[in-house]
Amino acid sequence: MRLINQKPSRIARYALGALPFAAVLLIYSVASKLRHMENPQDRLLPSLQQMAAAVERMAFTPSKRTGEYTMWLDTLASLERIGIGMLVSTVLALVLGIAMGAIPRIRATLAPFVGAFSLIPPITVLPILFIVFGLGETAKIALIVVGTAPVMTRTVAQATADVPDELLVKVQTLGANSWQIVTRVFVPMVLPRLIGAIRMGLVPAWIFLVSAEAIAAEQGLGYRIFLVRRYLAMDVILPYVAWITIIAYVLDRAFYLLSRKGLRWAHGEGGAL
Repeated sequence: MRLINQKPSRIARYALGALPFAAVLLIYSVASKLRHMENPQDRLLPSLQQMAAAVERMAFTPSKRTGEYTMWLDTLASLERIGIGMLVSTVLALVLGIAMGAIPRIRATLAPFVGAFSLIPPITVLPILFIVFGLGETAKIALIVVGTAPVMTRTVAQATADVPDELLVKVQTLGANSWQIVTRVFVPMVLPRLIGAIRMGLVPAWIFLVSAEAIAAEQGLGYRIFLVRRYLAMDVILPYVAWITIIAYVLDRAFYLLSRKGLRWAHGEGGAL
């Protein structure tokens, strides 16, 4: 049997998927041990034990100053910002995207503007947002919206425009009004693409969030990373980076499962990644 036709079993898929992670962990452990053999005070590659101790201190030991658990407060602050930002982006993408894809006059009016706006590097807008909204939560959330909403809107607009004309003719023949066409045809048809856009938007959203928190914040995962970097506290930075990765992965899988379970008709036999 040719290699391209050999499909691993479920257990084999899990084992193969875990292999690169195990390899990276092994390589890091060896490199860390070698560096500490040469210099026991090395801080660039902390040992796994040092990082575990840092996690214990940050996540499971109350702060002596405030009595709070620092890592969980940072996590909640970042999740709240990214949650509100992505919610606003999703609503904008759904409303504007369907309007642009379904109504030619709106598409002619907004498509050039949204297309141009989506090409602006969001990080360059951050100083403007801080000037306009101040250093509070609004500017951080606005950065996430600016960085994700235009691209998501274009995705939804294209998905709306791809709805077959034959389907629209049939529902209009059956007497459906504009609101019924939007809610019963366009929304169900674009939901799979919208969820895909959310999954893709979460990647830059985390980048923008960490960037904003690094500049002006008092809590947050990005804030903590940039706070401790001045002390070369890699035993804190690396677990925080790993924790952000885990959260992002869980969110991505959650939206994937939501699409698979709630929109079965939109997935083929193999499904999406």
